[in-house]
Amino acid sequence: MSINRRLWLAQWMAWATGSAQWGKPSLFQWKARLSGEAAPPEADLKLWYRQPASQWDEALPVGNGRLGAMVFGGIELERLQLNEETVWAGGPRDPNNPLALKSLPEVRRLLFEGKELEATKLAEKTMLGVPSRIESYQPLGDLWIEMPEFDEVSEYRRWLDLRGAVAVTEFRWKGALVRREVFSSAPDQVLAVHIRSDASFSARVRLTRSQHAMTAPDPARTDTLVLRGRVNGEGMQFEARVEAEAAGGTVAVQGSELVITGAKEVLLRLAAATDYRGRAPAAQVAQTLKQARRPFPDLKKRHEGEHRTYFDRVRLELPSDPALEALPTDERLARVKSGGADEGLATLYFQYGRYLLLGSSRPGCLPANLQGIWNEHMKAPWNSDFHTNINLQMNYWPACVTNLAECGQPLFDFMQMLTEPGAKTARAMYGARGWVVHHLTDPFGYTAPADGIWGVWPMGAAWLAHHVWEHYLFTGDRGFLERQGYALMKGAAEFVLDFLVEAPAGTAAAGRRVTAPSHSPENKFRKADGTEAMFTYAATMDIAICRDLLLNTARAAEALGRDEDLRRRCMEAASRLPELRVSSRTGRLMEWIEDYDEPEPQHRHMSHLYALHPAELIDMHETPQLAAAARKTLEARGDRSTGWSTAWKMNFWARLGDGERAYRLWRILLGTCTLKNLFDTHPPFQIDGNFGGTAGIAEMLLQSHRGELRLLPALPRAWHTGRVEGLLARGGFEIAMEWQGGRLGVARIRSIRGNPIRLRWTGGVRVTRNGKPVAVRQEGALTVFKTAVNGVYEVRPA
Repeated sequence: MSINRRLWLAQWMAWATGSAQWGKPSLFQWKARLSGEAAPPEADLKLWYRQPASQWDEALPVGNGRLGAMVFGGIELERLQLNEETVWAGGPRDPNNPLALKSLPEVRRLLFEGKELEATKLAEKTMLGVPSRIESYQPLGDLWIEMPEFDEVSEYRRWLDLRGAVAVTEFRWKGALVRREVFSSAPDQVLAVHIRSDASFSARVRLTRSQHAMTAPDPARTDTLVLRGRVNGEGMQFEARVEAEAAGGTVAVQGSELVITGAKEVLLRLAAATDYRGRAPAAQVAQTLKQARRPFPDLKKRHEGEHRTYFDRVRLELPSDPALEALPTDERLARVKSGGADEGLATLYFQYGRYLLLGSSRPGCLPANLQGIWNEHMKAPWNSDFHTNINLQMNYWPACVTNLAECGQPLFDFMQMLTEPGAKTARAMYGARGWVVHHLTDPFGYTAPADGIWGVWPMGAAWLAHHVWEHYLFTGDRGFLERQGYALMKGAAEFVLDFLVEAPAGTAAAGRRVTAPSHSPENKFRKADGTEAMFTYAATMDIAICRDLLLNTARAAEALGRDEDLRRRCMEAASRLPELRVSSRTGRLMEWIEDYDEPEPQHRHMSHLYALHPAELIDMHETPQLAAAARKTLEARGDRSTGWSTAWKMNFWARLGDGERAYRLWRILLGTCTLKNLFDTHPPFQIDGNFGGTAGIAEMLLQSHRGELRLLPALPRAWHTGRVEGLLARGGFEIAMEWQGGRLGVARIRSIRGNPIRLRWTGGVRVTRNGKPVAVRQEGALTVFKTAVNGVYEVRPA
């Protein structure tokens, strides 16, 4: 290689891994000349392209819940940007402000007297965490594969096979077929890179990190590189090792590179670990690689088999056009952004969301953060943290309904970890029992208010507890509730019971129990005198979260037959909360305890609609006036917003039974908030919008809140024909449906727990099991029938 080319590569790799700006993806320059047009790959569920990624957010993600990579699909230079879920700056600390508890009564007094700005100043001085900022999730490094012979290739294509969970790059070089496959194996806990060519080739392999790490050969081996360091030079220890195995060639160490010569097949195995869980990373990595020294076919078979055990549970078919299906994904997306229709992309996006959840949240791992596990920045956007005022929760909306309930376990384990520091914060700041989390946290258990006054919002744990109850409703797993779930809910409820205070006479909620201090996350209000503030008491979202938590905790206690006194206190406290209010001026659901003006009428957060979704306190059939107010609120908020906000609106409209409006939001999400690799963008990339959009598609096809099944409740005209298999419903039901012309043909319902089915359906239905009629009865608008455990019931319109 020429000196100039080596200099270019060195400068490029240093820039790519070190100097990317916050939120701006690094560029990737490939210099090989391309010719000829490749045919579409045969995989049925795939993202595919006819050129390598030119920047980070065009690369393709692989992950096993813990170890991830963004695969660029380079030719003469391949980049795999690496992540390990626990490579975080910072560490455990006690951030609780010692002045908070003493100042709390005065903060409350000022808020109740309408002196929000004075309360804000006092709380900023006395209630924020010390320190008030957390640190960032960071990349592990980069794996580079340099193959300079590949300077001119033809029939290039790269793709991500969702069903097989493998990223493939393929092209022809001098007539020889070259194929590179990358996957992150959950059974073997390694990143595998397999390169095969019809003609022999040479390659150089590097492991790099832009700061606080060194790469060196393993002195005990001639085929291994070791990258090790400390986060920010003083924090978490980490290590990554890559070993090479060549068929028909040689592997040698040269400086800090592996040099492969004359091979026709190469297998790279990469393992990585940190000391986050107390074990030395070197020992972990060595053990992992030892156990993963299997032939490539075995590695791939084990990986794909385990992945498909989960992924193949759900199938979705929507109207599709074979001509569009044959186009590369970036071209299909560009057509949609220009106003074209491509309903097949909804199927792809839905399954991609499930793929991403499997890739970023597996039992034994941390939960998916703001970017899942995929992040290239040393100082990530919003630290790529766990935001608990919508974003972390949205990540798990699709878990149960899309039949990936196991992917929710990292969230519950994370909550379990937070209970200890959260209990300390509850006592130190509020003099309360139970546990609390504010608007964000990190893997070290930061539970104090962070960032600014908007961080003094102690409802994070209460909202997270909603997911515990949802998991139980979907799975009926009493063992989970007894073993872990109920204690999480109980602790969150105990905090709320102690935190609620009675609003004094003369206030808008006099005599009611309210939250104080309170926020409607990140939004402001304007009072009649022109004062603008975000710090208040009894914001509508707080009250909805508290009511939802208290009622669900009471139900959980009843289901387990325990804590009668707690159940009674929860019910009593819920009855004393303020009711949801509708503005007499606008007809909208009030966001605040008083009918204030909105400085930002189309704010991205729609927190006061928590009662509509994800909770079930507002329902178009049972609370039609509140549902009408929610509709007016959404209309005033507008459609266009950030990625995650657009996804939430999609779910809201589906809950309101408006399939056309939900579909409009889906088109906006795809057309304005989606990157070329189908990642959601805030901007920049945040993964919550992907998960919210996936959940929204499911919500349009199936709803099961309030103890009812609602089949095709928000089906848009564009999805007039289709079929789905494997969706889960609350109550323990697995649903398959076929529909034509916008009308249900047949639904097949498998009763996992043997619970009765309460079906909301306009018009009569015929229910059969094994071809024999099943007795049904009407309860108002509901058709009700009994089921047997694992019985399958066919439901057809009469």
